[in-house]
Amino acid sequence: MTKKNIYPVIHVTSKEQAFRNVTRSKESGADGVFLISHGSLSDDELMRLAVEVKEQFAPIWVGVNCLGLDAKAVAEMMPEKIDAIWVDNAHIDEKAEMQPYAEEVRRIIKLRLPDTLYFGGVAFKYQKKVSDYKSAVEKAAPLMDVVCTSGIGTGYAADIDKIKSMSGIAPLAIASGITPENITDYLPYVDNFLVATGISDSFTEINPDKLSELIANKEEWLSKQ
Repeated sequence: MTKKNIYPVIHVTSKEQAFRNVTRSKESGADGVFLISHGSLSDDELMRLAVEVKEQFAPIWVGVNCLGLDAKAVAEMMPEKIDAIWVDNAHIDEKAEMQPYAEEVRRIIKLRLPDTLYFGGVAFKYQKKVSDYKSAVEKAAPLMDVVCTSGIGTGYAADIDKIKSMSGIAPLAIASGITPENITDYLPYVDNFLVATGISDSFTEINPDKLSELIANKEEWLSKQ
């Protein structure tokens, strides 16, 4: 059975705030964390902080999303110690035979970061519209470790028919709208859950009780399979 991973997404505003929420995530039994900044830290500062988290909370799995950089720049700059790169736009064109930009990103990651997983955004919120979800995943699958999609916006659950059409081709992640109440709807189709709004008290603070409930509901579902 494929492991179902839950990764809280920490919207970083400071080292203290990040460490506090990493502690909550780790103590609640999450499989790791993703760090992301919406301008409070530069991308360079975020990458350095991610390395600090790796060192201070070892062993811990840490991924990073640098919103100020495109996929190629992230691949060229990410420290080797980071476990995963997540980008909102992997530049997949489901209508094209060749994917030159995505192929270049994959080449750089394989060369520089052979042990780092690449979560590439496909049919992702606020990015270009996709007309054929299945085709988009088929084009993306050889070029990334995990295809990452979302609902129409932050906090919005993804259309379940969309998720079904994207499932079963490559490891799949969803990065919006997952809550303790709805996770079981997606568990048959999704392998990785990047969660923020549904387990948080605010934009920056994770609620450990909600996160624990989310993980417990996942484990209960798995026990019945």
